[in-house]
Amino acid sequence: MSRTAKILSLAFIAFWLLTALAPSLIAPGDPLAINPAQAFQKPGLGHLFGTDESGRDVYTRVVHGARDSLFIGIAATALGMGLAIVLGTAAALSPRWLDEAILRVLEALYAVPSLLMALLIIAFTGPGVGPAIVAVGLSTAPGYARLVRSQIRTLRRSEMLEAATVLGRGPWAKVRNHLVPNALKPLLALVTLGIGQAVIWAAALSFLGLGTPPPAPEWGAMLSAGRTYLHLAWWMSLFPGLAIVVVAAGATLIGRALGGKVKAL
Repeated sequence: MSRTAKILSLAFIAFWLLTALAPSLIAPGDPLAINPAQAFQKPGLGHLFGTDESGRDVYTRVVHGARDSLFIGIAATALGMGLAIVLGTAAALSPRWLDEAILRVLEALYAVPSLLMALLIIAFTGPGVGPAIVAVGLSTAPGYARLVRSQIRTLRRSEMLEAATVLGRGPWAKVRNHLVPNALKPLLALVTLGIGQAVIWAAALSFLGLGTPPPAPEWGAMLSAGRTYLHLAWWMSLFPGLAIVVVAAGATLIGRALGGKVKAL
């Protein structure tokens, strides 16, 4: 990856971390404050991204919405990867019959589209931030688990593990210190891409009314609210949609940069 792309990736990380951790520094205002007298104001100096049907500043809502959207994406990816480490490691180190059983279950779950699985889970748990994290996390776990299993099965035959055995390391020490850390290194780029994908899925669930409930400034919920007024206030959907696109594109850039570093190692 070019130097420019790496700089852009670092700038992306710094900007969105600042936005998520301290949104008031970038948009000092209340994202829930309504002012019906200023409803449907077009983007301009007074309101950079315009206002919505309740007179709320769209720019303030987009900036403050980064916290919820990124939190759901990161938490869902962490949950999915955590489950993947457990299932993938168990499958790779289990007897053949148990490995085959776990693999068949993972393949069956992997065959179900992720968003459809998330919808099925939320149908039982109900909408909300917590269920959205669980739904997206569980839907991504099968794919990660298959990769973790494959990596660990390859590492079991490596010279590194043979050296650990000669040094007298126990089974748990070899799993904790050698197998799992080295199995995860090639997946760093995929995990980064997964965060961007999880943000999209979380936004999709909120768009359908199954994620973060309104009036919270979550990007998917803002898209859903804005679709009613597309003919009158296009900016209500444009700017939260652009935020989702920028996060997904930035995650792709970071993933490519990490992927290059992993290959170099």
